[in-house]
Amino acid sequence: MAKLSKDTIRQYLGTKGFYLKVCAIALPIAAQSLITIGVNMMDTIMLGSLGEIAISASSLANQFITIYHIACMGIGMGASVLVSRFFGMEDWNSLKKAITIMLRLCIGFGLLFMFATIFFKAQIMRIYTPDPQIIEQGVLYFTWSIPTYLLLGLSLDCTLVLRSIGKAQVPLITSIVSFFSNIFFNWMFIFGKLGAPRMEVAGAALGTLLARLIECTIILTYFFHVEKQVRYRIRDLFTSCRDLVGEYFRISIPVLISDTIMALGNSAIAIIMGHIGAAFVSANSITAVTQQLTTVLTQGISQASCIITGHTLGEGDVERAQREGYTFTIFGAILGMIACFIILLISKPVIGLYNITEETQAIAMQLMEAIALILVFQSTNSILTKGVLRGGGDTKFLMAGDVLFLWIASVPLGILAGLVLHLPAFWIYFFMKIDQILKCIWCWNRLRSGKWIKKIQGANQR
Repeated sequence: MAKLSKDTIRQYLGTKGFYLKVCAIALPIAAQSLITIGVNMMDTIMLGSLGEIAISASSLANQFITIYHIACMGIGMGASVLVSRFFGMEDWNSLKKAITIMLRLCIGFGLLFMFATIFFKAQIMRIYTPDPQIIEQGVLYFTWSIPTYLLLGLSLDCTLVLRSIGKAQVPLITSIVSFFSNIFFNWMFIFGKLGAPRMEVAGAALGTLLARLIECTIILTYFFHVEKQVRYRIRDLFTSCRDLVGEYFRISIPVLISDTIMALGNSAIAIIMGHIGAAFVSANSITAVTQQLTTVLTQGISQASCIITGHTLGEGDVERAQREGYTFTIFGAILGMIACFIILLISKPVIGLYNITEETQAIAMQLMEAIALILVFQSTNSILTKGVLRGGGDTKFLMAGDVLFLWIASVPLGILAGLVLHLPAFWIYFFMKIDQILKCIWCWNRLRSGKWIKKIQGANQR
């Protein structure tokens, strides 16, 4: 009996081959996320030297751009569920059609957001803040950001497909090039170096735009002309996909809705922060970068768990997928505790890097403490919602959880804590992120039930 118990434990801890596969996918993704966060951190530090108005303007303008970013993540991650499963099944025809539908949706959403930004810049900024100085600077940022939408969306979604077929190294190399390009162009245009005009906030947007252009060019060139396993080419964009549209929407639309709802919820939280004041917005901008830095490995393992779960289920091994689900969840809990410890350790030195007022420093310290607590639950929750359960095709359940806990708990409690009761910053942030705790419990019970594993059919099976 003891031997059986040890064998069972060993199965749930995973094999050497399992860990090698996780590392091969997760580490390049984590490294790419780290590079992206590094760019954001450098942006914040550079703009921080210009004062809190500049930080707040770029931060709030990016909240709207982030809605598109997360919508594209939803489109791409929904497609990733299908791509991973079809890759495991070696159904190349269905895989290509899933990519085609994804790219068409990405382009459509990109054009919609470009239109909104062209004609409603000031109106969008007024949603986030009543401060006229922040609005003025935010409009400048938007003016130079308009082409960024399509560049961001196409490179992001093609990156997600490449990761799903085990080619995470190419996006990583591209991000390294983009990282140095962004830092160089931001330095040049924010401060007016090498003969360039001093553009300040607008320079940060222009620098990001040029870096996105380089990134998108490299990714699309590889994706459409070099990649030889799927061999997706530009002509495939015009292929008829009617026989897969129903299955794509069944799996992907809940992911799109879920991630879009999350984006809107994050924007609602940003609106709450914007109405609390510039000091709170600036403090949150600083702490957000630190939070992202401590969770890069969680993000990598989260996406790896989605891809590996899809491959395992595509091969037809349901029992192994369930065991791996538990293993990934343990990863999430451990990484959350490590992130909590790191944030408590580095919070004072990080805040000291920024040229901010004592009030903003005090708020940032409280936010760091709240983030440290929330990350224990958020990391576990991320592995389940963005990884295992999504890889199993349980996207409707996850959508219900996002709607329920974000809009019934986090947003109303955030408004109550921040705008009505005027609680300390720690409790405002805690209540705004309470959905992470609730979803962690909700999704753990779903994993245990086994109901998260859904059947997916390719075009050839219809």
